[in-house]
Amino acid sequence: MKTIIQTSNAPAPIGPYSQGVLIGALLYTSGQIALDPVSGDLIMDSIEAETKQVMENLKAVLAAANMDFSNVVKTSIFLNDMNDFSAVNAVYAGYFDEATAPARETVAVATLPKSVNVEISMIASR
Repeated sequence: MKTIIQTSNAPAPIGPYSQGVLIGALLYTSGQIALDPVSGDLIMDSIEAETKQVMENLKAVLAAANMDFSNVVKTSIFLNDMNDFSAVNAVYAGYFDEATAPARETVAVATLPKSVNVEISMIASR
């Protein structure tokens, strides 16, 4: 059975998708960008600030499903510029214990929604 995960603590979807979908013990999050869930503004002062907002949005979706970053088994990171990898990785690393960090891929893409620099999605398990 599919359960839709929705929280006001993360940006509302800007299209026909859900913030997250829970199927059994698995949570699939939609990709998050650096939208402030309260103001709706993009947080793009720096790649670090942008990445932090993305991670905080994902944290809110995980919490809405009664999970946290320790439940994450896979992440996908999409970057507009691979030169941002080190800065994004430094912020990302602050949310995980390196010994139990999830599997991950990081890919460069031509364009992301709203011309942001980073988008991240996750799969988590209870």
